[in-house]
Amino acid sequence: MRDEEARVELGDLRRQDKIVLDRLRDKGEAWIVGGWVRDVLSSSAPNDIDIATNLRPDEVKGIFPRSIMVGEKFGTVIVRLDETEGDSYQCEVTTLREDGGYADGRRPENVIFGKEIQDDLDRRDFTINAMAIKLSGALVGESEPVGMLIDNHGGIADLENDVLKAVGDAQKRLGEDGLRVIRAFRFLEQGEGSLRKLDSDLSTAIVSNLGMLERVSKERIWAEMRVILKGQNSEEIVEKMHEHGVLEKILPRISVNLGVCHGRDYLVNLALMCSSEMSSGTELAETLTESLKLSRNEALVLSFLHGHRHLEPDHSTSSVRRFMATISDSNRKRILDYLTGLGIDTLQFHHTCRRTDELRAGNSPLIDGNLLSRLTGLEPGRKLGRLKDWLHRIQVVEDIDNRESLISLLGKLDWEESDYEEWPILTWP
Repeated sequence: MRDEEARVELGDLRRQDKIVLDRLRDKGEAWIVGGWVRDVLSSSAPNDIDIATNLRPDEVKGIFPRSIMVGEKFGTVIVRLDETEGDSYQCEVTTLREDGGYADGRRPENVIFGKEIQDDLDRRDFTINAMAIKLSGALVGESEPVGMLIDNHGGIADLENDVLKAVGDAQKRLGEDGLRVIRAFRFLEQGEGSLRKLDSDLSTAIVSNLGMLERVSKERIWAEMRVILKGQNSEEIVEKMHEHGVLEKILPRISVNLGVCHGRDYLVNLALMCSSEMSSGTELAETLTESLKLSRNEALVLSFLHGHRHLEPDHSTSSVRRFMATISDSNRKRILDYLTGLGIDTLQFHHTCRRTDELRAGNSPLIDGNLLSRLTGLEPGRKLGRLKDWLHRIQVVEDIDNRESLISLLGKLDWEESDYEEWPILTWP
């Protein structure tokens, strides 16, 4: 991928990436920066490309008229190409910068657009993110494009040694932007059971700058946490965050459970982290929404999972059929992954699921309220609704697939005299 002269092969560039880079360099200079460089040097599949340029945002917009000026004040433009070149393609292009002071601990007080790539790299967070690739010659039409690595902060050595270091003084870097306290843990993830190590100076700076997290929006913190909790090593990273006091800052009212086994679903992993909480599912979801600004759907999933933390699965066919009828496909996997992460044996339940066919009549009731009212003489109301639910449960548990068979059971049910509030309904567990 790279030889002793720091040449970097660029075979992973997409055709549209080459078009953007060539057109920018027709008017000025452009470099590949950020995660794409890090991933290629790590032999990982690169993510979307980030580009730095000495052109101003309005100049970039002039080259690519369909661009979106999402952060013009900070020099960031989302470049979009013409429809004939790739209508869905977009990439982030940012003008070289020399930041002013960070008065609010998150955004620079003022941004001075720069002209030198090294000045731009000097202001970045971690050494493995402070590398760039310099290009020469046209890329479009080049079958084996290459570039030259710019690395004045030892990023490639830190990649090879699996260590995360700050650019320059760690205390200063984290003191500029509180989000970097969380981002440090995100960049520990390498996948495939491998973690980077925190440089000792960076580790010390994290503890010293925990107060900076109070200046970061909860939405941004949750965005970083989602990435962490999706990683292959989220369990170990969460433990390191706990050791450094980060979790106590971002989840101040939560007792974090470290004795669980994470999977790859970030919501399941968050629920597992909070599984030692004694509050109800609804209460936990409210607390997490306040701390992390969860979406409504995320809060509902957290509430659902936490409400089942003490469940010992009934692996009978009846239970599995009710499970299939009442739990959505996505939540079926989540609840079983959650229980497994808690150390609850779900093997037999999985086995019953595999040998149980899908319900022949599907999940919807065969008898609606209008028909049931005509059959029983019951007026619309609570009692009629409960009877409909009772029949629906029987339909699911016995896998009945025709209305006539279900109607014939009405005469065997004690629905006329018994207390309808005690009738069974379709639920799981």
